[in-house]
Amino acid sequence: MLFFGILKDVVGLGTDSIDLGQNSTVGDVVEYYQQRSPKLRELSASIALAVNSEYAGLDTQLRAGDEVGLLPPVSGGAPRTSIVRTKILTEEVLSKIKRPEDGAAVVFEGVVRDNTRGRRTLYLDYEAYEEMAGKQLEGLAEQALKQFSVRDIAIVHRLGRMEVGETSVLIIVASAHRGPAFDACRWLIDTLKRTVPIWKKEYFEDGAVWADGEPFPAEIPRAQGTPAERPASK
Repeated sequence: MLFFGILKDVVGLGTDSIDLGQNSTVGDVVEYYQQRSPKLRELSASIALAVNSEYAGLDTQLRAGDEVGLLPPVSGGAPRTSIVRTKILTEEVLSKIKRPEDGAAVVFEGVVRDNTRGRRTLYLDYEAYEEMAGKQLEGLAEQALKQFSVRDIAIVHRLGRMEVGETSVLIIVASAHRGPAFDACRWLIDTLKRTVPIWKKEYFEDGAVWADGEPFPAEIPRAQGTPAERPASK
């Protein structure tokens, strides 16, 4: 096993040897190290895989003596967005995005509140069409960079169960000036809420309901062929 770049820090080593038995695949190797280092699972969408110095997929069969490498994005090309199932660490994300040339770093945190329409909230549970949601988030970040001329953006959305007070979504916009940073941040959260396929279920003392969503924008096709008045997003 070979680990490179940030993955050496995540796993805690640069090389390793394991024996998973016959008929093992690259996917079995990845699962083995994800169990040992849960943070590796959060980064999986941006990690490439190699067997004997050739790119490989999760279903690639392994033989005795094969060399498997886990590769982070090269040349600092980490994605600007991520979907996670663990606690969002705002300060950690902020410290990675800020640069000396920035005059502003606007931070938005969507936080689980303790009530909805007079009912006491116990906790929330988020789910997503994950592959599509990841692409949508990255697309929003790219569009905001061009539209508002800001320097950099980070978006992190959490899935699964969240307790009152925990952060469900984090958006950070870094820019030379505060005006574009505020504008981009507001546009990102408003557009995310309308277009990215993520939904939340609210749990109360007397039951649970899926939260009403905002209608999709008119340009997004509907199953019935025409725009619906009833909210179709989260």
